Amino acid sequence: MTIHTLLTPDESVVALIDHQPQMMFGVASHERMSIINNAVVLAKAAKLFNVPVVLTTVASKTFSGDLLPEIQSVFPDQVPIDRTTMNSWEDPHFKAAIEKTGRKKIVLAGLWTEVCVAFPAISAILDGYEIYFAADACGDISVEAHECAIQRAIQADAVPMTTLQVMFEWQRDWARGATYDGCMEILKAHSAYGIGVRYAKSILGEHASEAGAQPQLATALS
Repeated sequence: MTIHTLLTPDESVVALIDHQPQMMFGVASHERMSIINNAVVLAKAAKLFNVPVVLTTVASKTFSGDLLPEIQSVFPDQVPIDRTTMNSWEDPHFKAAIEKTGRKKIVLAGLWTEVCVAFPAISAILDGYEIYFAADACGDISVEAHECAIQRAIQADAVPMTTLQVMFEWQRDWARGATYDGCMEILKAHSAYGIGVRYAKSILGEHASEAGAQPQLATALS
C-alpha cells in the first residue's frame, strides 16, 4: 500500500508510547532531551489541532516509571493506559482507545523504536490502518537499532516523518488563523526556526511599521 495523501487533523489520531524514565535511560540513538522536546511538540500540536491523543505506558508502577511530566503536563487530566504487552496493539484497552476515535491514520512516537513503535505499526497496518511515525520523537538502544526499526516499519508500509512535518501538514496554509498563532508559539518554544521568528518580529516588524516597508511581513509575523 502506497500512501499518496497528506495528513489532515480530522483524520488523524496520535499515540505516544512509553516515553518513560526507564525506557529513556536505555536510549543511545539520539540526544535524549531532543526526543523529549520533539515528543512535546507532537503532543502540543495534536492538542492545538484537536487531534485525539492516546497516551500509554508499560509497567509504570513496577519498572518503567510514570509518563514523562513534560508530556503529561500537556494533558494533565488524561490517565495513560498502562500495559504489560510490548506491542501496544495487543493490549485491548489501547486498541479500543484507537478504535473509539474512528480514525484510520495513526501517528506514532515512542520508546524504543524497534519494539514499541515497530510492533504496533506492523500490527495496525495489518488491521487496515495507515501508520505514520515521528522518527525524531522515537529512540532506541543504538543508532543501528533505530535505523533498522525504521526500515522494517517502512517495508511494512509505515510512513516516516518528523514532528514538525506532522504539524505543518495539519496546518498546510498560514492563512488558517485559528491555528496560526499556536503553531508560531510551538515553533518559538521548541525549534531553532523560532529564534528567527522572534528576531524577524522584533526587528523587521518594527522597521516595517516605522518606514512603511514590508507591511505584509509585519502583519504575518504579528
